[in-house]
Amino acid sequence: MNTDSTLPSLDEGDAAFGSAGQFGDSGSGQSVVDLDQILDIPVTVSAVLGTSRMPVGDLLKIGPGSILELDRKVGEAIDILVNDRLVARGEVVLVDDRLGVTMTEIIRSAAP
Repeated sequence: MNTDSTLPSLDEGDAAFGSAGQFGDSGSGQSVVDLDQILDIPVTVSAVLGTSRMPVGDLLKIGPGSILELDRKVGEAIDILVNDRLVARGEVVLVDDRLGVTMTEIIRSAAP
């Protein structure tokens, strides 16, 4: 597990970015799209502490004060998903009186 809290920066030479911060691969014949066109598209970001699997009968018995055992251990990295796709792992942190997540590992996956 990578615990380095520094995240990689995107440079013009990265595969996903062409010159002048434009998205696309200008060498592949694909059209280059200006990033300004996609910056306002909403995405859903989720931080998953863990999961649990149970029969519906047990689910119906859950009430205030019930404890759900998750598949993660204390201190283990949590998953960070964007539109239900794993993109990073991180740790839960306290920011003022709210919970937050600090990313500790970026998940690089092959294109679908």
